[in-house]
Amino acid sequence: MKKLKRFSPETAVECLLTFLGLVIMIVSLAYGFGTLRRPGPGLYPFFIGLFLSVFSAALLVLNSKPKDRPALFVLEGKKTFLLMMGVFCLWILLMPLLGYVVVTLLATYAFCKIMKLEGWGKPISLSAGTALFIYLLFDYWLYIDLPKGFWG
Repeated sequence: MKKLKRFSPETAVECLLTFLGLVIMIVSLAYGFGTLRRPGPGLYPFFIGLFLSVFSAALLVLNSKPKDRPALFVLEGKKTFLLMMGVFCLWILLMPLLGYVVVTLLATYAFCKIMKLEGWGKPISLSAGTALFIYLLFDYWLYIDLPKGFWG
């Protein structure tokens, strides 16, 4: 006889996200999809709900094997979590001072080092690529004003 899996907090969140995705899909149907030339206001939320429910249901199925202990409760997991939260807080605090692109470069580099990406070249190239993409996407293509800091 198989041993039943205990209901963990991860399982509860995955169930909640699956349900939330389905609710978003149902509610977005009332807004309408529109046409291909002129998408309606319900198109984007419908696909967000679809992705949310499909991926969280997939996680629910894939994580059905019992585990020893969640990584957050291990000392190394706690340290990584706290460092990540610290970088996120610094990212928000430093954004008005240094600008979005520079802080994104620094934060991405810090995330790479926290996650133990090997060497210096890979984290620097990933950080520079992310910052360049952020700049091109928001400032150049979408014309969205992000904090520039003391640069401009």
